[in-house]
Amino acid sequence: MRLALVVALTVAALLAPPASRLFAAGTAGSSGAVVGAAAGARPTAVDDTVPAVGRTWPVGGRPRVLRGWEPPASVYGPGHRGVDLAAAPGTPVRAVADGRVSFAGRVAGKGVVSVELTGTGEPPLRTTYEPVRASVPQDAEVTAGEVIGTVEAGGSHCTAPCVHWGLLRSEAYLDPLSLLPPWLLHRGPSRLLPVLGVPLP
Repeated sequence: MRLALVVALTVAALLAPPASRLFAAGTAGSSGAVVGAAAGARPTAVDDTVPAVGRTWPVGGRPRVLRGWEPPASVYGPGHRGVDLAAAPGTPVRAVADGRVSFAGRVAGKGVVSVELTGTGEPPLRTTYEPVRASVPQDAEVTAGEVIGTVEAGGSHCTAPCVHWGLLRSEAYLDPLSLLPPWLLHRGPSRLLPVLGVPLP
């Protein structure tokens, strides 16, 4: 009986996917992919390439990041599978890029909106926003900057009012900030430049 158990554990260890399959090295600013798997299912490698297709932040201007992307060391380990952005209840939430609303409803009592992003491969990248009261129906086509809902008063896991912004490809969690191009992600303060050829008063 003991020998059979040892053999079974050895075979299971040999068949298990290596850690490199669970977390793929990111590109275009992503820090890695966290591949979710149902109990008993084997995770598969996922393309974690993230094109910088974002054209706006999900909430007004350049919001304060309360908590960033913190990929866990294992599929079920602790971490933060998204980014928390400071946003007061009632704040409009916008689609960061063109896409189709794949879900608009409630999950575990929280309002959630998911948008599949156009032209981001197969399966497409999917952004998620919560807690958000949807103002668009499922299957609606949306454009970058279009309001898709408003931040709800309850249901946030933040210590201050916020919206949780996530990014997935299939079941793999990626860094949502990698969707934003450098000019949007690191935009500095505006500066006034002299206008040549205009006389001073």
